Amino acid sequence: MSRKITVLVIGAGNRGKNYSSYALCYPDRMKVIGVADPRELVRQKLQDAHQIPAENVFDDWIAAAEREKFADAVIIATPDRLHKAPAVAFAQKRYHILLEKPMAVTAEDCIEVVRVCESNHVILAVCHVLRYHPVTLKIKELLDAGLIGDICHIQHLEPIGFWHFAHSFVRGNWRNETESSFSLLAKSCHDFDLIHFWMGTKRCLQVSSFGHLSHFTKENKPKGAGHRCLDCSVEPNCPYSAQKIYLERAEKGAFHWPVSVVCSNSGSDIETLTEALRLGPYGRCVYDCDNDVVSHQSGACEFDPR
Repeated sequence: MSRKITVLVIGAGNRGKNYSSYALCYPDRMKVIGVADPRELVRQKLQDAHQIPAENVFDDWIAAAEREKFADAVIIATPDRLHKAPAVAFAQKRYHILLEKPMAVTAEDCIEVVRVCESNHVILAVCHVLRYHPVTLKIKELLDAGLIGDICHIQHLEPIGFWHFAHSFVRGNWRNETESSFSLLAKSCHDFDLIHFWMGTKRCLQVSSFGHLSHFTKENKPKGAGHRCLDCSVEPNCPYSAQKIYLERAEKGAFHWPVSVVCSNSGSDIETLTEALRLGPYGRCVYDCDNDVVSHQSGACEFDPR
């Protein structure tokens, strides 16, 4: 690289923090010089980590976009439904863009993001991070070299994990379609992207998918279970117990993800975490939430055999 790249971070949560940490690992390549997030605590933490000047700290991405361009690139790590608007705004300012997946929650919005980036001649990279995993790249290398033969069928499984599913898709930010997006887009876009990546230049002709919410429902709530894990008589035998997933980790000093998400708006200590579980969404019984995304889904892609 001929010079250090300057970056503005929009959304200082888990993904924004992780992507911007590249600047801490490789300070000669990248420097974070701005941050925007409505949450004071996470905004302050990222500001402190990168020593961002106060004039480049915003509680709203719109305020940052209204400024004259002051960085080379922008990392957009806002919630799913808040990807399109900042992507378009910063592309129009001619920032290069690293955009958290999914690009947007509708095909029309995705097309609009691409159109604006192309018309303003900016780089758009979407965070399909599994493409860069060594195993993924080795599979691609073997397939492209023809060492395995022609691809007739790819069978790919996304085992999210019981506690991860409970954290993200039952209690958490991706539990409800109207607030985020459907799980095939929110989670399995990684998997469909990998399949397309491995298939190379072959065109996908059609896609089918089906799934349903089969387990995390009020009908499956154990007899005698409470509304919250901290006040539940069956909690000791429940694998989805918030006490097991969060408190037991924190008691061992592990305040990183997923515990950090529970405490994102407050401090990182046992007392604060306990209070967040007592009052907030992550302490709820998994059978008594407002989740409506599917708990199991299958998808199929047909590619042009030519």
